[in-house]
Amino acid sequence: MNARRIGAIGAAVALALGLSACGSDDGGDGAASDGGATTSSKKLKIGIKFDQPGLGLKKGTDVTGFDVDMAKYVAKELGTAEADIEWVQAPSPQRETLISTGQVDMIFATYSITDARKEKVSFAGPYFIAGQDLLIRSDDTSITGPDSLTGKKLCSVKGSTSAQKVKDKYPGVQLQEFATYSECLPALSTKGVDALTTDDTILAGYAAQAEFKGKFKVVGKPFSEEKYGVGLKKGDVETCKKITDAINKAIKDGAWQKAIDDNLGPAGYKAGANNPPTPDACA
Repeated sequence: MNARRIGAIGAAVALALGLSACGSDDGGDGAASDGGATTSSKKLKIGIKFDQPGLGLKKGTDVTGFDVDMAKYVAKELGTAEADIEWVQAPSPQRETLISTGQVDMIFATYSITDARKEKVSFAGPYFIAGQDLLIRSDDTSITGPDSLTGKKLCSVKGSTSAQKVKDKYPGVQLQEFATYSECLPALSTKGVDALTTDDTILAGYAAQAEFKGKFKVVGKPFSEEKYGVGLKKGDVETCKKITDAINKAIKDGAWQKAIDDNLGPAGYKAGANNPPTPDACA
C-alpha cells in the first residue's frame, strides 16, 4: 500500500513536473514574445529621402547623409539603437500622409517647416537652415540667379516648397515637376531642362557625386530660407520636446557639425547664416 502510495505520488510529481515544463516552454515563448514586443516598442520607423546624396541616400542596405546621421543621433537619445531603426522612403508629396497614417514615427527628409504643413503635422526643430538655389550645367553662363530664369526650363519636385516658390515668384519660368530630384539630373545633363532648383544642401550633394563630377555647378545665390524640421504626428508635444533636447545636445557636443562635415564637406559646402539654429518651442 505504502509502495503503491509512493508510486502514485511519484507519478503525480512527474506529471506536475511535465506540465510545469510545458508551461515553462509556453511561458518562455510568451516571454520571448513579450521581449519581442518590448524590443518592437523600442523600434522606430523613420522617414528619409532615399535619393539625396549627402542628406538621405540608400544604396542596398546602407543609408547615409546628414539627415540620416541626425536621425540616428536623435533615435539613440530616445532609447533606440541604430539596428532598431526601420528606414522608410519619404518622397516629398507623401510625407504628411506617411505621418498621419502612422507609417512612420518621424521624418528627417529635408522637411521645410511651413505654416501650411503645421496644419497637418507637428515639427521639432529646426535642426538646420538651408536656402533655395539653382543647379545648372557647368558650362552654362546664362543663368546667374532666379531673375535670369525667364523662358528657361526649370525642374523641381511636385509638392516641394521649392516648386511652389518658383510658381509664386517667377511666373515666366517653364516649370517641370518630377517625382524626385534625382529624375531631374538626366534631363539637366541632356539639356531637357536648364536648371534644377531646391535647397542648396541637396544641390551640393548632387554636384559632389563622382558620376556628375565636373558636369554641374551650384549658382550660389540662395533666394529663400528653408528651416529643416523633424516631422511628427500632429499634437505629439512629448516626443517633440525629447527630439528638441536631442538636437540641442547634438549641437552642443559637436555631433551636428561632424554630420555636416562628413556628408556635405566633400562638396565644399559650409553651413550658411543662422546655423546652427535654435529649435522652436514645442506646442
